[in-house]
Amino acid sequence: MGKMIELTAADGHKLAAYRADPAGKPRGAIVVIQEIFGVNSHIKSVADGYAADGYLAIAPAMYDRVQRGYDTGYTQPEIQAGLAIMQKLDWKQTMMDVDAAVKEAKAAGKVGIVGYCWGGTVAWVAAARTAGLACSVPYYGGGIPNFADEGPKVPMMCNFGEQDQSPTPEQARAAVAKHPSIVANFYAAGHGFNCDQRGSFNAEASKLARTRTLEFFRKHVG
Repeated sequence: MGKMIELTAADGHKLAAYRADPAGKPRGAIVVIQEIFGVNSHIKSVADGYAADGYLAIAPAMYDRVQRGYDTGYTQPEIQAGLAIMQKLDWKQTMMDVDAAVKEAKAAGKVGIVGYCWGGTVAWVAAARTAGLACSVPYYGGGIPNFADEGPKVPMMCNFGEQDQSPTPEQARAAVAKHPSIVANFYAAGHGFNCDQRGSFNAEASKLARTRTLEFFRKHVG
C-alpha cells in the first residue's frame, strides 16, 4: 500500500520514511513515530491503517541516524539492540527528523503525531518543541517522566498501560498532572499493548485506544 520516500532534515541528514496515502483526498496527515524496533512491518501496518482512515501517514526512519534500514522483531536480544541504538540518539537531531516528516506531511493539511513506546516519548517532546503540529497522541513513552516539565503547545491525549513498568502508571500520572490540558487514558494492559506482534498485545485495549485516537484526530486534524 505504501512506499519508501526520502526526507531531508534541517542539518542535511537524509532519512528514509514510509509513506501511505489515502484512497481519496486526505483529511490531513499523521506522522507515525516508531518503537525501538525501527520502521518494521508493524509500524508500516499502523501507517496503512491511518491511510485507510483517510489520512496521509508518514513514518520516518528515526534510527537512520545510527543505523540505516533498522527493522527487527521483538525477541529479548532485539529489544536490547533497539535500546542500545536509542541511547546513541541525540534529542536535538531526533526533533529535526520529526520536523522533516511534519514538513513533508503538511501538503495534506493539518498534521497530527502519534508515537508508540520510544515514539511515545518522541510524540510528547515534539508537542513541546516542534512547530506545525495540530495535536499529539503518545502511547506509553517510557521516557516521558524525563520530560515531564515540558508541556504540550498543542492538544494532547496519552494512552498508558496500568500494568506498564516504562513508564509506571505512577510516573505517567505524575507527568500528566503537571499539564491540566492533557487527556490521559489508562488501560488494563502492559507496555506495547497496541502491537499485535508482541506478547504484550491486548486486543481490547488496542481497539479502544485506537478508537479514541481516531476521534481525537478527527477533532484536531480533520
